Amino acid sequence: MNSVSNSSKDNFKLGNLVRRLKGINRLFLCTVIIPSLIALIYFGLIASDVYISESRFVVRSPDKRSVTGLGALLQGAGFSRAQDDGYAVRDYILSRDALQKLESKYSISKSYSSKNIDLFNRFGGFDHDYSFEALLRYYLKHVTVESDSLSSISTLTVRAYTNDEAFRINENLLEASEALVNQLNERGRQDMIRFATHEVVSTKEHALAAALAVSNYRNQNHLFDPAKQTTLQLQMISKLQDQLITAKSQLKQIQALTPNNPQIAALQGVTISLQASIDSETAKVAGSGSSLSHKSVEYERLNLESIFADKQLAIAFTSLEQARNEAQRKQFYLERIVQPNKPDVAMEPWRIRNIFATFMLGLILWGVLSMLLAGVREHQDHK
Repeated sequence: MNSVSNSSKDNFKLGNLVRRLKGINRLFLCTVIIPSLIALIYFGLIASDVYISESRFVVRSPDKRSVTGLGALLQGAGFSRAQDDGYAVRDYILSRDALQKLESKYSISKSYSSKNIDLFNRFGGFDHDYSFEALLRYYLKHVTVESDSLSSISTLTVRAYTNDEAFRINENLLEASEALVNQLNERGRQDMIRFATHEVVSTKEHALAAALAVSNYRNQNHLFDPAKQTTLQLQMISKLQDQLITAKSQLKQIQALTPNNPQIAALQGVTISLQASIDSETAKVAGSGSSLSHKSVEYERLNLESIFADKQLAIAFTSLEQARNEAQRKQFYLERIVQPNKPDVAMEPWRIRNIFATFMLGLILWGVLSMLLAGVREHQDHK
């Protein structure tokens, strides 16, 4: 009798449970209970732990001394714009090249496709797509770089499913970024020196050509310095004029005192000869196409070109020395503000928060749909 009564009680309890389940609103079941149970099972039992390694760095440029010439030109061309280089480092970290280095060095595709990772987070878990393009998309979801435009500090965040893997990827990305900065520095040094050396060679050739043009002109026109030669010619003309004045004075005195003096003819010949010499020397200074004044115009032009070329050559040598000095210093460098950390606990997923969020969203959805359905039913009842 007791066994019969116990079985009847069990049947009664089971029937009550079935009736209660049937009495549950199907909408509430679909929008709240089932999603919450799925979230509870997934985040509580299935979801893999996510370890986050974070580091901070800044790309800085050393304080520049005020420079002139080529150094100022190269600085104005962008060699001291470390903030732009910070964005270049950020783009590199998120590039195919960085991923290719990680893949060739650590085979991160195998690490991220480990069977210890749940299917929803595993690389190639559902679609079995193990191509490099798929790996890049997966990589960009797990590696982020955020830059602060005010402080120029960049934060590198790496998500992985073991703490060793997160730390290793973060450290390797920083090392690769430092190598990139050093490569850009080396290229900048080579460009500076190459440009300065090219300017020196070009300016030296121009200076030599200008000096040779002056020398050839001197040889062809038989002069060494038109200004000095003109001074000598004028001094000679002045002496001849003094002699001419003296001879004319003597001639006038003799003509006045002794008109028939035989020296008169000789003095007249002397004055004529002196005047001819004066005219000849004056023509050498100015007047004809072969005069010193005519030759000095072309000579001064060639000489000015030679002086200007020499000054340019001196400036080019100074710029080359400055470029070599600047090349010995780093144009910019990557400085680690915070070293990559090796997490000892998983930071994600936020299990309780995600379960609670799923439950609350389900309640909101259930409330909204219940109000809509009630409005539809009321509208139908009025019809």
